[in-house]
Amino acid sequence: MKTERRHYEKSFKIMAVELVNSGKSTREISNDLGIRQELLSRWCREFNGNSTGSFSGNGRPNLTPEQKEITELKKALRDAELERDILKKAVSIFSKNG
Repeated sequence: MKTERRHYEKSFKIMAVELVNSGKSTREISNDLGIRQELLSRWCREFNGNSTGSFSGNGRPNLTPEQKEITELKKALRDAELERDILKKAVSIFSKNG
């Protein structure tokens, strides 16, 4: 039987990480809050690595405007390369038939 996945609010995650950062052990806090110690450790790594972009939800990271622009430019480059490759193939097909 499949168990229901638990969801935690961003404020709860931040509060738990702040408790760890205040000096209490992850084991003690995870027992107090009723969560797995590995989960709390992952939250700490994520928050301490990028506090502004952490806990964005649904696997979508919060990106800075520069990171968003880079992502859009990479997508535009992929599209242009795909278009170029299609045109190259078309030119080679039509030049053989001519």
